[in-house]
Amino acid sequence: MTALLLALALMQQTLERRIAAAPDGTVHLSFAARPNMCGDGRGSISMDCEDGPCGSRWTISEHRRDRDDVEYDCEAGPVRVSLRVAGGHVTSLHTYVGGRWRAATGAGVTDLGTVGVREAAAYFLALASKDSSAAAEHAVFPAILADSVTVWPDLLGIARDARVSRRTRRQAVFWLGQAAGEAATRGLADLVGDRAADRDVREQAVFALSQRPRDEGVPALIRIARDNPDPDLRKKAIFWLGQSDDPRALALFEELLTKP
Repeated sequence: MTALLLALALMQQTLERRIAAAPDGTVHLSFAARPNMCGDGRGSISMDCEDGPCGSRWTISEHRRDRDDVEYDCEAGPVRVSLRVAGGHVTSLHTYVGGRWRAATGAGVTDLGTVGVREAAAYFLALASKDSSAAAEHAVFPAILADSVTVWPDLLGIARDARVSRRTRRQAVFWLGQAAGEAATRGLADLVGDRAADRDVREQAVFALSQRPRDEGVPALIRIARDNPDPDLRKKAIFWLGQSDDPRALALFEELLTKP
C-alpha cells in the first residue's frame, strides 16, 4: 500500500463504512474534478482542455450521441459517482462530470453529498485493488479524475498485483498511459520488462506507452523493440512505432532492416 493509501486509511474506511451502511439501492457522491477537464453530466467527459480545445474526449455512456450535430455545455465539475449497493457491497458504478443529480422519485437513493478528493481517490483505489466484482475495474476511472491527487504510483501497484483481476489491471495500465507523466512512463517501460507480470497486462503497457507524448513514449517503445527478450512484445512495440510517424521510428526500422 502506497503513502497515499496509508495516510488516508482512516478517511477511506470512513467513506467505505458510509457506503457499506447504506440501504440496498443507489448511493450518490460528488467531489472536485481535476483542472482542464469538463463533462456534460451524462455520457461525455473531455480532458486536457486548454482555452477551448480538448485533447481527449471519452464517451462513457451506452447511448452515444453525434457530437457534430448536438451542442452541449461542458461543465468543469464536479465528478459524480453513482454506485449500486447490495448487502453492503458495491455491485456497479457509473461516473459523470458536471450536471446535477435527478431528483429522487422514490426510496433507495442515498446521497452522501460532496466528499473530499483525497478521501474519494483513496476509496476508489482501494475498491479497485481489493474487490473482485465487476465494479472494481470501473473504480479506477473516478480515482484518476480527482483534483490534486497523485494516483499513478497506486495504479502501477494495481497493474503489478497478480491478485487483482486482469480487467482491472488493464484499466490501471490504460489510465497510466493516458493520464500519468514522465515518471509513470518509466514505470510502464519497467512493467513491460517484468517477466513475472501477466502477458495481457504487459501488452496493455506497450499500448499505453504508444498513447504517451512522443518524447516520452517513442524512446521507451524503441528500447522495447530493440532489447525486450519477448518477440511478441517487440513486434507490438514496432507496430505502435509504425503508427507514430516519428523519424526516430523510421531510423529504427532502417536499422532493423539493414542489420546483417
